[in-house]
Formats: sequence, C-alpha cells, structure tokens
Amino acid sequence: MVKILKDIRVIELGTYITGPAAALHLADLGADVIKVERPGTGDPFRAFKGGLYSPHYQTYNRNKRSIALDTRDSGDLDTLHQLIATADVFIQNFRPGVAEKLGVGEDDLRKINPKLIYCAISGFGQSGPSRDRPAFDTVAQAASGYLRLLTPPSNPRVIGPAIADAVTGQYAATAILAALLERSKSGKGRRIDISMLEAMTHFNLDSFTHYFSEGEIMGPLSRPVVSQSYTFECSDGKWIAIHMSSPPKFWEGFLEATGQQALATDPRFADRLDRIRHQDEMIEIFTPIFKTDTRDAWCAKLLALEVPHAPAYDSNEALEDPQAVHLQLAVKTSHPEMGESKTVRPPYSFDGEADLHVTPPPTLDQHGAELRAELAAGKSE
Repeated sequence: MVKILKDIRVIELGTYITGPAAALHLADLGADVIKVERPGTGDPFRAFKGGLYSPHYQTYNRNKRSIALDTRDSGDLDTLHQLIATADVFIQNFRPGVAEKLGVGEDDLRKINPKLIYCAISGFGQSGPSRDRPAFDTVAQAASGYLRLLTPPSNPRVIGPAIADAVTGQYAATAILAALLERSKSGKGRRIDISMLEAMTHFNLDSFTHYFSEGEIMGPLSRPVVSQSYTFECSDGKWIAIHMSSPPKFWEGFLEATGQQALATDPRFADRLDRIRHQDEMIEIFTPIFKTDTRDAWCAKLLALEVPHAPAYDSNEALEDPQAVHLQLAVKTSHPEMGESKTVRPPYSFDGEADLHVTPPPTLDQHGAELRAELAAGKSE
C-alpha cells in the first residue's frame, strides 16, 4: 500500500499517551516518526508493567523509530536540533514552559526550521488559571463534563479506557494534517496548541448542545434511552447489544425475534416515545427472555429480521468475528529482539487497499545509530 505521508518527517518528544497517540496516527499514514526518548528509561509508559516494552507503550508507538537523547547534554541537543532541521512536524506534550527549559520551545526550533509545524499538547492550555495543573485522562474527562456521562449514578467509579488521552491525540493529528495541507500552498509553518480540556469539551459537543438548546443536562442514560439501546445477558453468560433507534421496523422485528408480538398493543410500548418513557419496564421484561437462549442463537434470530445488533465481545473475541477476519483487522509484526506479536491495523483503505504492514514498536534507542548515520551522510552531501 502507498504510504500517504511517506515524505513527511515527524519528531516526537512525547510521553504516555497524548503526544505519542498524535504521532501514531501520522505514523500509521506512513510518516517517518522519530521518537526522541530519555536515555536509560525512555518514555515512562515503557515501564508500566515492568521492563521497557509494556503493552501500554506498545499501543501508541508502532511504526516509529527511537533515538535516546538527553537534551541537557549539548551534544545530544545538537543531534536533536539536526533532526529538527530535517523535520516537517514537531510534537510535544509537556506542561507549559517545560519545552522551553529543555531547549525545544517553539522559538528555539523555529530558528532552526521556519517551516516547522509545532504542536504543543497540554492538559488545560497554555494560559489561564489552570495552565500549570497536572492533567491525566480522568482529570480531563471530569473537567469537560464527559465523565458524568460514563459513570453509574449509584456507586460512582471511573470506568472505561483512556478516552481523553486518545481523543486529544486524534484531534492533534487532525490539526497537524490541516497545517501541513496549508503549508503545501503557503510554505508557512504553524504553531498548534491543543489541550485535553479543549479536545474533550469538543468531543462532548452533543451534551453541550442539548444544554444550550433545551436546558437539558444529560446523564449516563440520556442517549441510550432515546436511541433505544440495550444490552442483555444470554443463557451462556455472553452479552448482546441492540440499538433500535427510530424506524418502527426494528421494534417490530425485535418483537418477532423474541416472540413477544403481544407487546405491540401494550400502551406502554405503543410508539417510540412510549418506549423511551418505559425503558426500565422493557429491560425488566426482556432480561429473563434473553437468558433463555445463547448469544449466537439470539444473533441469528435478530439478523434474520434485520434488527441492528452485535455480540458484545471481549477483546479475546472481537477480532475472531468473521467480518473482522475478512477485513484482516489483526496483523502480525516481527521485532528482531522482542519477537512476533499481533496488533490492529490502521482503519482506513486507500484506493481499496488496506495497509497490512505494521512496524512493531521500537526498543529504546533502537534506531539511534541509524539516525546519526543518516545525519552524518546528510552533512557530507
């Protein structure tokens, strides 16, 4: 497959998720992403489960090259500046002011490469009363109003993956691509500032729109009730998810699949608005019904009647689904030191062809000698 961004070089001074995630999206599109890491320890995410190659680190660092540089060392800082001179994009996710102390602030790098796209990712922004507050995923979810949409009203606790981190990285990648597109016409570099608070607030746009438009404060059940979404446990202990939305045919098919056609005349469920008002009773009725058969059996019945549904897979099942297998979502990688592993390929296809080749995440400083040799060769040309 053609690597769409094969002529773009990205220098990433990123740790944990937001910066590495932004660079990951560019790397998946073919950009040459050079991950600059601290000697000895590297990205702190490397050691989250012992060693320097944790699954946390692996998730956000494939398709990259690694070089270990200490910016406090004048020689290493000079090597970094040489890399910046060859780059199109620079990504960092330090707290405001830290990059400048490390010698990689925008003014420093702009002197080296005026056309550089400089992307600074922060928790709360580059200015304002909260600029210096530490921010991680849960903090950004909470500050943006999103956490309350995921948290069970009773027995509240944080659930789910690192949504704010991943979303911020994706927004940052989108902004970088826009800046690269503009630069291709203007020749001008740009500074991009994006915070986790801003990204998650935008991601939570539906909630704010409802508040601004209707004065409605949404909660964890607001969307599933309106969209008529359900999850039921089946007789084999596996779950099935159903989303009936608005077309009457889905409700009618659901009743036929479950053998509950008599409910079509029940005034509690006569139309969509009635079903919204009485969703708790719907759940009470159908919970024991779904426990009478297996998940596969229910899927077959619902599929025959075109009711939107899917098995609620765990991660050990999802990639074994026939459609996932057909799309070749799981791909193998082979690292010279860490051996073979599997990952999920990038989600897009260009001209009908998916990119099935993924380079495994690098070990610390894996490409240090290689990159120094490239810089030396460039000087001699």
